[in-house]
Amino acid sequence: MRPKDDQSNVQPLRPTITAPVFPSTSTEFINVMAHYHRAEIARMAGWRDRIDRTTNWAITVVAAMLSVSLSTPTAHHGVLLFAMVLVLLLLEIEARRYRFFDVYRNRVRRMERNYFAQIFSPEDGTTDDWIHTLGDDLRRPLFLTSHSQALSRRMRRNYCWLFLILLLAWLVKTTFIRMQDNAVEAHLVNSLDEWVRNAAIGPVPGWAVIIAVAIFYAWVLYASLRRPKGEGELAFGNVHV
Repeated sequence: MRPKDDQSNVQPLRPTITAPVFPSTSTEFINVMAHYHRAEIARMAGWRDRIDRTTNWAITVVAAMLSVSLSTPTAHHGVLLFAMVLVLLLLEIEARRYRFFDVYRNRVRRMERNYFAQIFSPEDGTTDDWIHTLGDDLRRPLFLTSHSQALSRRMRRNYCWLFLILLLAWLVKTTFIRMQDNAVEAHLVNSLDEWVRNAAIGPVPGWAVIIAVAIFYAWVLYASLRRPKGEGELAFGNVHV
């Protein structure tokens, strides 16, 4: 009888590895650039959509908290302080998303400025260094914007106005309307001592709350007015998010 084949000695077939094909003609290179530009546009648009969603959440939070706090004189002003904390959390999330968005936007603008702009309006002095920089960025992607810069940019664009609205509402709630158990007895605050007492939150005295709010809004003002030297795409104009 014919002996059975030893299955243990049979080597599995390995798939053939094909080397990647690189563009060898100008037409192939143009096709690669067009498809890659479209891919980076899609990724940039995706992160831009995430940024817009966070801003929409912040606006919704502010509107909801304002309606709760200002709907009746008996509503506590702590609701507005809680809204400030929530908006600050959303600002932190949006700053992180903005740093990712800035990476892809910088790639897109580098291609548009150095390749597509040269097609439509050639200029002297443009070198091929940008393509090497782009390749290095693809190999070793790095954030181009620090966390503090991202916070300042988003604060200056949108969040400073949201914090300003919350501050005005908090001043209205604590300075002009005194909270009473009975809404009929609500009246204007007539002295600084009464305002300080009205600003208290439980065991926390009013002066401590006022100092904390003042320090927080001093940081908001600093972050909104802080403008570091323009680098990257910021050095080419004001058309940026």
